[in-house]
Amino acid sequence: MKRRRRQLGLVVVGLVVPALVAACGSGPARQPAESAKVEHVAGSDSYRITLAPDAAKRLDIKTTAVQPNGTETVIPYSAVLYSATGETWAYVNLKPLAFERRRIVVDRISGDRAILSRGPDLGTAVATAGVPELHGIESGAAAEGR
Repeated sequence: MKRRRRQLGLVVVGLVVPALVAACGSGPARQPAESAKVEHVAGSDSYRITLAPDAAKRLDIKTTAVQPNGTETVIPYSAVLYSATGETWAYVNLKPLAFERRRIVVDRISGDRAILSRGPDLGTAVATAGVPELHGIESGAAAEGR
């Protein structure tokens, strides 16, 4: 008899405890805030990415201005993005939290700097950290056909 009560008690515990745990939910699920707004740039194959402030912080996005070095135009090598076909790109920072991939032509690499023969105007901000993440966001949007 004691054995049967014990088994019954284990069955009750096995049924009641999971039900109680499931009932402890935190209410209706909240939709996560959109981390990035992605828009196709007319006349190009790139997208404009506008990050939410928390997304930019989470991705640790950093920028720096395109600099002159004598007659040369220089960006940090970390700003250079290579495509699968060998093309070179940089994400320009158009306005706060907004980035767009632009074609650049790298003349040569010197240490941690890329000397450009074609690229953004001097003073234009380019992403130097978080570049792979920006490309991932853009590639995801392209794959979804946005």
